[in-house]
Amino acid sequence: MNKQVISWLIVSLIIGGFISLFASSSPDGFEKAGEEIGYIEHATASKIASPMPDYTIPGIDSWLSSSMAGLAGVALTFVLFLLLGKFLAGRKR
Repeated sequence: MNKQVISWLIVSLIIGGFISLFASSSPDGFEKAGEEIGYIEHATASKIASPMPDYTIPGIDSWLSSSMAGLAGVALTFVLFLLLGKFLAGRKR
């Protein structure tokens, strides 16, 4: 893996694990629209459980929960795109 990819991964981990703790607790655009239009009740009544509701890890009650959720999101996204890149590079040859 080249140095530029590692550098961007480190920056992403810092943003996901630390800087994200300072994010606004106000609803994002989709949630705000759902509240205004009235479909948010249907979304919250869903029987499908989110693995990280409200960007936290269930069972951990502190800032650490949000930080770990951010780190997990960065790691999962990185691994997904790394595998996708390897798969597409293998098909090209």
